[in-house]
Amino acid sequence: MSGVISSFLAGLCFLLLRPTCCSASRILVVPVDGSHWINMELILRELHSRGHDITVLRSAKSWYIPNNSSIYTSINVTMLEDESDRNFYNQMLQDVMECRRSAHFISTFCQQHLLTSMLGKGHEILAKSAAAMLDDPIFMKKLHDAKYDLMLTDPALTLGVILGTYLKLPMVFNVRWINSGEGHFTIAPSPVSYVPVPGSELHDRMDFLERTKNMLHYFYIFFAQQVYINPPYTDLLQRHFPPGTDLLSLERAADIWLVRTDFVFEFPRPTMPNVVYIGGFQCKPSSPLPVELEAFMQSSGEHGVVVMSLGTFVSAINRQATEAIAAAFAQLPQKVVWRFVGEKPLSLGNNTLLVDWLPQRDLLGHPKTRAFVAHGGTNGMYEAIYHGVPVLGLPLLFDQFDNLLRLKVRGAARVVEVKSITKEDFLEALRDILETPSYRDNIQRLSQLHRNQPMSPMDTAIFWIEYVIRNKGAAHLQPAGFSLPWYSYFCLDVAVLFAALIGVFVWASVVVCKILCCRKCRRKVKAE
Repeated sequence: MSGVISSFLAGLCFLLLRPTCCSASRILVVPVDGSHWINMELILRELHSRGHDITVLRSAKSWYIPNNSSIYTSINVTMLEDESDRNFYNQMLQDVMECRRSAHFISTFCQQHLLTSMLGKGHEILAKSAAAMLDDPIFMKKLHDAKYDLMLTDPALTLGVILGTYLKLPMVFNVRWINSGEGHFTIAPSPVSYVPVPGSELHDRMDFLERTKNMLHYFYIFFAQQVYINPPYTDLLQRHFPPGTDLLSLERAADIWLVRTDFVFEFPRPTMPNVVYIGGFQCKPSSPLPVELEAFMQSSGEHGVVVMSLGTFVSAINRQATEAIAAAFAQLPQKVVWRFVGEKPLSLGNNTLLVDWLPQRDLLGHPKTRAFVAHGGTNGMYEAIYHGVPVLGLPLLFDQFDNLLRLKVRGAARVVEVKSITKEDFLEALRDILETPSYRDNIQRLSQLHRNQPMSPMDTAIFWIEYVIRNKGAAHLQPAGFSLPWYSYFCLDVAVLFAALIGVFVWASVVVCKILCCRKCRRKVKAE
């Protein structure tokens, strides 16, 4: 009897402790550097903890993605970063500031043009990198022989999309931005009557003039896709893919889109069954601060602390803006922790601590933190929402203007333009954020909504990645509309048929009326 019990217990232990069907799956990852890598690395760590074997394609000159890691094997390839320079972003910042000096209606189009120019050059580099990989039989054989189960990529760079399709791998996107716009505009219906186009700096309740502007932005993005983004890939796609393949069709073929947003932050809009929302998946409860930083936080007393950070790429805003911000901080009763790179401002007050790096998540979760001065990057906005800290925005580049607008519309943020910042304006806005309870109340309400989910965003992301691995794709979630020609998608052929039938009916009615009238006239003539 004891032997039977022992066998039963051994079998039960095997069932409970055996690896899942997805354990040790081989995952090929093509990430994007910078803040995008911060997001991707968190997912990779979770996948590694579940037993998956991960390979990361990275640039040999990567800024943030390490070559040696305990959670993945790396393969060095030529990527966009090989021909980029961080100073480029600082130069672009200056160009954006010049655009912001124009009228608001014009400034957003100026910024879109700058972005388009950058994208055009970037896609030329990416197309050459992809061609070099696909034309290298040794490299491609290495990838084929590895027998990967999944491609996980951030489609802000196209290399992962092209490689994943060529290798015929099920594909999952870790995505917010793609090509010239936000991911929704590639995968989901986007009525421009109430869905603001990325870069338009509009909300979802637009008047006639704003809808006109939104439509013009939509046309501009379509123009950029056709003129600047698609052409560099034409030769590559013709040589390695079936006729008629374009970049958009490759992207839409992805099995699952893990979109780094949710509708606490994003404006409500149409979506698709293979779109999964994981906004804020990088957010976690705060950890204890280093001893010296904790002492500084506690020294603020009842007034608390303001935290300021302007992201990873931009080393410094112009000197005039820096001095205005420092002088405004000096007037506050609060203490300030400012992530700062550059020459120390002359107007810096004794209440302000400058640091090269700060534990942003831990500071935002600290009970002494009263406000967050930020550039409006997606990661920072979700961390502010998660911890319920109101935001004073200083948008600089890319999606930051739109991100801050979303919080501003919800009453959780104010925005100050760097191009025209003064000590008085910045101080007034900062005091408003600190002293008006509605800002904190509104963002804490958003925090409650964001946390009120059946599964954490990270668990949701991992579930759907493993779902695709288990089922070798998710083709049943992909809409048939993407395979239709454009005239069928918009039912223009049906509209033409109806127009023709109506035309025939009207023509026939006119002919019949003429015949009847002619007969009546003839009878009348005969009667006379």
